[in-house]
Amino acid sequence: MKLRPWNNIKINECNEPLISIPETIFRLTPHPYMSLGAPYSNGADPWVLRRSVLKRLMQAQQYLSEINPQLQLALFDAWRPIAVQKFMFNHTIEETCRSKGIDINDLSANRDITDVIEEVGRFWAKPSSNPLTPPPHSTGSAIDLTLADMSGNPLDLGGEIDFIGAESTPDFYKKDYSMMPCPKHQVFQKRRSLLYSVMSQAEFVQHPNEWWHFSYGDQLWSWLSKQGNAIYGAAFEVSKDITLSVPSLVT
Repeated sequence: MKLRPWNNIKINECNEPLISIPETIFRLTPHPYMSLGAPYSNGADPWVLRRSVLKRLMQAQQYLSEINPQLQLALFDAWRPIAVQKFMFNHTIEETCRSKGIDINDLSANRDITDVIEEVGRFWAKPSSNPLTPPPHSTGSAIDLTLADMSGNPLDLGGEIDFIGAESTPDFYKKDYSMMPCPKHQVFQKRRSLLYSVMSQAEFVQHPNEWWHFSYGDQLWSWLSKQGNAIYGAAFEVSKDITLSVPSLVT
């Protein structure tokens, strides 16, 4: 699998701790990957972020409240241990193969399986233990989220989080509704634009393939915002509160 262009960005780890996300930021529960049995060992908490990332997330929530007090951000996922990244990467490959009728154990289907791996890799970062190319969520600087009403009901943004397909591209509905107006698609694009607006105001960048994925301080952020380097590498939670260590190699 090819490296992404931002994987060449240098990381100058700033050693900010992971901080628990307060419950004032709405979470979609139960946590989707925990429900699948993903290996969050030793009671690891997915609802943590680097300190500066959390600060900006709370700013984004405030911006949204000022624009539309009837809406709130709805977190889908935050910090993700590399073991969980590996579990979900493989799970998504298996599920995608199954949906396409590909037998993952059939050696004659190697080419089809390789195509699926490449397709999945556009959305799921390779679960690398290389400290130079950490998966974004492992850094504690990336979040997956959507919009919800104040009762906690997620809005329809024209595609499910983690969907593998073109509909996940942030501006998928923009061309469609400008060329051939469709009221439903206009709503989807306006909601996606609103989410992007409040997150970018808080200095987050958006993944080019995923309308729901935003980050601050990682390699993607550095690449898109033309910063000299990233400030977060992979984060390894030692304490459930704020302690963090960054070893040179994940095993």
